[in-house]
Amino acid sequence: MAQSAAPNNPFIKQLVHNDRQVRDKAVASLRTFLSRSTPFSQLDFLKLWKGLFYCMWSCDKPAPQRRLALDLSALVSLLSTRTNFIGYMRAFWTTIAREYTGIDSLRMDKFLFLIRSYVNAGFAYCAKSHWKDEVTTKEYLDLLREIPLNPRDAKVPTGLKYHVVDVYVDELEKVGGEKAPYEELMQPLVEFGQKAVLKSVRKKVDEALDDGRVKVWLGIEDEDDDEELSEADEEVDDDEEDEDEEFGGFDD
Repeated sequence: MAQSAAPNNPFIKQLVHNDRQVRDKAVASLRTFLSRSTPFSQLDFLKLWKGLFYCMWSCDKPAPQRRLALDLSALVSLLSTRTNFIGYMRAFWTTIAREYTGIDSLRMDKFLFLIRSYVNAGFAYCAKSHWKDEVTTKEYLDLLREIPLNPRDAKVPTGLKYHVVDVYVDELEKVGGEKAPYEELMQPLVEFGQKAVLKSVRKKVDEALDDGRVKVWLGIEDEDDDEELSEADEEVDDDEEDEDEEFGGFDD
C-alpha cells in the first residue's frame, strides 16, 4: 500500500506535512537544491521522490493538486546537468511504477495529471537546446523504453503504460516544434507497440500512431485522403467525358 512506510528524513517529512504551507515551503526550497551542478546519487533521488510522492498523496482538492503537479514537474527544468536530469527522471518513473497499483480511485486523477505533466517536462528538457543535445535525448528515450514503455516488464503496471501511450503524442506536440527529430522521438512508442504482449496494449498504440499529427511528423500518407483524391479525380474524368459526349460539333 502506498502509505505503508513513512519517510524519516526531516526534509522529506516537511514535504508530507499535514500543513499545506509547510509542504509548499519545502517544495519551494527544492528549486535551489536541485539547481546545483553537484551530482546526486540515484539513492538521493529515490529518497527525494519518496517524499514527493507522499507530498502529492497528501494534497487535497483539485485546484491545489493541479498546481502542485505543475510545480513538481517544473522542477525538471532546474536540473543543470544531463546526469542529474536522467537520474531524477529515472527516480520519478521508478517510484510511479512501484506505487501505481497502490493508488486508490479517489487519488488516481491527480497522479494521472502528474504523470502527464512529467511526460511533458521530460520532452521539454530535451527540447530546450532546440534538440541539439542528441545524447540527452537518446538517454531519455532509452529510459522511456526501460520503464514506462517496457513491453516485457510485468513490474510496470499496464495502467501506467496505457496512460503514457495516451498522453505521449499530445505532450510531445506541445514542445516539439519544427526542429524536433520526430522519427526518433516516436520510436519508443512504435517499438512498444511492436513488442507488447497484450493485444489491448498493441491496439492502444495503433490508435496513437494513427493520429494525424503523427502521420505528418513521420511523413506517412493518409490512405483515406488518397482514396478521396482518387474518387475526386474519377469524378473530374467522368465530367470531362460527359462534356465530350454532349458536344456534337459545329453544323456545316
